[in-house]
Amino acid sequence: MTEEINYTDAHKELQEIVSEMENSEISIDELDTKIKRASELLKICKDKLFKTEKNVQDILEEIRNYSVDEGK
Repeated sequence: MTEEINYTDAHKELQEIVSEMENSEISIDELDTKIKRASELLKICKDKLFKTEKNVQDILEEIRNYSVDEGK
């Protein structure tokens, strides 16, 4: 089950976790939970980027095909 969260919010939360880790603001007790959450957020961001890239490629292909058809 993938959580419904938009890319911007997922990226922001991921940045917050990284910042907490860099500043040693996460206790050992929280570390496991934070790492698991960061992993989930990375997957969400990666999936959304992949889907967006695919959509853009499909649209560009449609535009190229349309342009070729118009040139006939």
